[in-house]
Amino acid sequence: MSTFAKSSFNAAVYAASRPTYPKALFQLIFNYHEKGAAALPDTSNITSTGSNSSLRPRWNTAVDLGCGTGQATTELHPFQRVIGVDPSEGMVQRAREHVEGALGSEKTSQFSFVQSSAEKLEFLENESVDLIIAAQAAHWFDWDKQWPEIARILRPSGTVAFWTYSEFRLPQYPSLTPLITHYLQGKDPDTSLGPYWERPGRTILERHLVDVPEPKQALGQSGIMTDTDRVYFSGPYHETSPTNSPSLNAPVTLPIILRSQSTWNGLLGYFHTFSSLHNYIEKHPDDAQKHGGKTLAERTWMELMEGAEKEEQERKQLEGAVEKDKLGKEVKIKGEDELVVEWPVAMVLAKKL
Repeated sequence: MSTFAKSSFNAAVYAASRPTYPKALFQLIFNYHEKGAAALPDTSNITSTGSNSSLRPRWNTAVDLGCGTGQATTELHPFQRVIGVDPSEGMVQRAREHVEGALGSEKTSQFSFVQSSAEKLEFLENESVDLIIAAQAAHWFDWDKQWPEIARILRPSGTVAFWTYSEFRLPQYPSLTPLITHYLQGKDPDTSLGPYWERPGRTILERHLVDVPEPKQALGQSGIMTDTDRVYFSGPYHETSPTNSPSLNAPVTLPIILRSQSTWNGLLGYFHTFSSLHNYIEKHPDDAQKHGGKTLAERTWMELMEGAEKEEQERKQLEGAVEKDKLGKEVKIKGEDELVVEWPVAMVLAKKL
């Protein structure tokens, strides 16, 4: 996470190229805030205890931990007061700008931002918060400290909801999945970003947050927090577990909820938001010079496009209709061509009794 705090990290590019969380995700969180586990789409296998508090949830204060550029913070507008928290000064400034741009300056009085780590929230009083979220940040937290701090500031009947999205997929081109996995998780320091992620945070994300402990592991058996409810919007991508990823053992597995109608150029822009690529470039400042002016991100992007062309051509051959342009050459995929990108999402929710 320290990469995002560096002055050389471009928060504006990050904000422009990252996927947008759908409103359905926030509606699920708000429903859970009202009803606990009973609000989840399928509760048949959920065994968490005490999710339904006798106290009616309140809608006074919401906190977004690791708020980044403020994308998720903005969606918390049903609460009277919303506080975004991030350790990076650049991200906090970008979040302020995002909220003002999304809602207008006259509607932002309910929003405020604090530069701070997620585990140290001294500026918040005991039992003063109704909802705590963390979007694409929870894998960085020290949960031995985080759960006690959450339990301190959360009101009885309050809710915690945090989620991450993992390795992207291109549903139009399933044959490209091994190349994507190599680029993001491989061990070769010259052809993969795997060695350049900050650990153990990235590992926790890759493992779909299964390593995040239950509250009672940090709080003891006091029962102040319920066990977590874990939901996976993973579609078909993790029905069987690859060797480098644990079985989800998920009580609730739902269709993909996070997708973007982008272009191949948009995908390249997304590549440039990776903290691992930032770290790679710092270690290999002459990378492009050594490879014909193409960075590792660009080389991988071109390899993906070539693989997509091959898959398209094979598909058309099976259909008996390979398209050709006026010169008789097979049609090539271009950067401006449309592309669907999907991300599996892992979500963890809990209530304070």
